[in-house]
Amino acid sequence: MDAMSQAIATLRVGRGTVRRFRQSGEWGLSYAGLTGAGFHVLLHGTAWLLSADRPAVALAPGDVVLVTSGADHGLAATARPLRGLVPVALGTAEPASGPADAEFLCGAYRLRPHQHVHPFLSALPDPIVVRSAGPPDPVVALLDARHAAGPIVDAARYALLDLMIADALRRWLATTAWPVTPDPAVTAAVRAIDADPENRWTVRDLSRSAGMSRATFTRRFTAAVGHPPAAYLRGHRLRYAARLLRETDAPLATIARRSGYATESALAGAFRREYGMAPGAFRRAG
Repeated sequence: MDAMSQAIATLRVGRGTVRRFRQSGEWGLSYAGLTGAGFHVLLHGTAWLLSADRPAVALAPGDVVLVTSGADHGLAATARPLRGLVPVALGTAEPASGPADAEFLCGAYRLRPHQHVHPFLSALPDPIVVRSAGPPDPVVALLDARHAAGPIVDAARYALLDLMIADALRRWLATTAWPVTPDPAVTAAVRAIDADPENRWTVRDLSRSAGMSRATFTRRFTAAVGHPPAAYLRGHRLRYAARLLRETDAPLATIARRSGYATESALAGAFRREYGMAPGAFRRAG
């Protein structure tokens, strides 16, 4: 997998949510406390993207706001301070019918508070505005529960969320010179871990491959990724195991081996510490 695909794939252990909003008048909504990544796409009307430390950005229909790693932000009818906006509560309630000044669709992968998004995503600005590419995006219509049968949307929700995030990232990266790989040595190590979680990686092996001492490698890796290489390796293996539990019917012994654990019990113990439940319970919970 390329880095972007791997980064998006790691989000799937979170809860995928989609919600439509319809607002009129002097409205304003604050999105805060998200651990994960997602997007807003403006369907009708106008709106402003508000951030705590950046100027407000005007949005037009078809524009996508890509939230790469959960930064606090807001959407409003006018350019105004982020502080004081109405916080958005979790839920899937349908908006009231009737005309509205602005309509937008929001989708996100919500991770557990102690988890982190992939380094590829956390290295990007947050949030990002991706301007409309022209005709309406058919993926948006499929995600919008008003325009597709509910069971179909539910079955394909993760694939459609992936498509929305991947397409927005692809379009933004095509128009920017942002350095997605600020530390090539660390990036190579992350890609090696991502591509082969079954390998019995050690920090010594990774530092040698990077051509530096273990202490230097650990310091640079921690600075670039946000946590040490051993912690990243453990987290990636458990995220991969969680994905296999959710997306396949493979037995636990196979999942343990494929995610780098010697035994089922070793995986089960680490999984409980990370997710607060046994692998079987996680699979049954969907």
